[in-house]
Amino acid sequence: MTIDNAAPPAAPPPLVKRHRLSTRLWHWTNALCLYVLLTSGLGIFNAHPRLYWGQFGANFDKPWLELGRFGAFWTLPAHYDLAMSRRWHLSFALIFAFALLAYMLWSLFNRHIPRDLAFRKGDLAPRHIWRDIRDHARLRFPAGQAALRYNVLQKASYIGVIFVLLPLMILTGLTMSPGMDAAWPWLLDLFGGRQSARSIHFIAAWLLVAFFLVHILMVLLAGPVSELRAMITGWYRLPPERDA
Repeated sequence: MTIDNAAPPAAPPPLVKRHRLSTRLWHWTNALCLYVLLTSGLGIFNAHPRLYWGQFGANFDKPWLELGRFGAFWTLPAHYDLAMSRRWHLSFALIFAFALLAYMLWSLFNRHIPRDLAFRKGDLAPRHIWRDIRDHARLRFPAGQAALRYNVLQKASYIGVIFVLLPLMILTGLTMSPGMDAAWPWLLDLFGGRQSARSIHFIAAWLLVAFFLVHILMVLLAGPVSELRAMITGWYRLPPERDA
């Protein structure tokens, strides 16, 4: 008679609720809006691919940045059509702005911001920040229950995007509108002129692209199946504790 001493197969890690419906809806609305806004914005930029600081900017002024036109692959529509690019851009800018406002208000109501994004005691300690930087550099992602909480780098990046970059994109976009300049002339003073607002708008857009690329890279490295499931259904499979 033989005795089977083999250990029973380990149960799969549990599924837990991670993302609320409001977060998932805003995430995918943002993804669509930012794609359309970037590609249509590059179509608008192609009309005058130069950037200036101050109140004025024309062909005879010296730009701080001069680029060639972006190709059809990068623009919406996939050919040079300034009027159509503006229509796409303005239509989705409205969706984007109201979706951001709704998300902020709802996140305050359901306490998502103070519960999940606010820094806790000790989060900003240099030792804690350095440990998170080292863990990210070594691709050592949180496991177990720790995977349900944002680390300090995630909190800083999400707060920077939601409360700095996205409002900055909206305000600088409004500053470039002659109608808004007439209604809210303080926008021109706030950003130092329409051309300065255009430059800041361009810089902020590419910072958002950089955030998107890093975000996608982290999702791929952390486990794209589980991460996508969480953002589509809300359910996330906890990675097992390392000690186990």
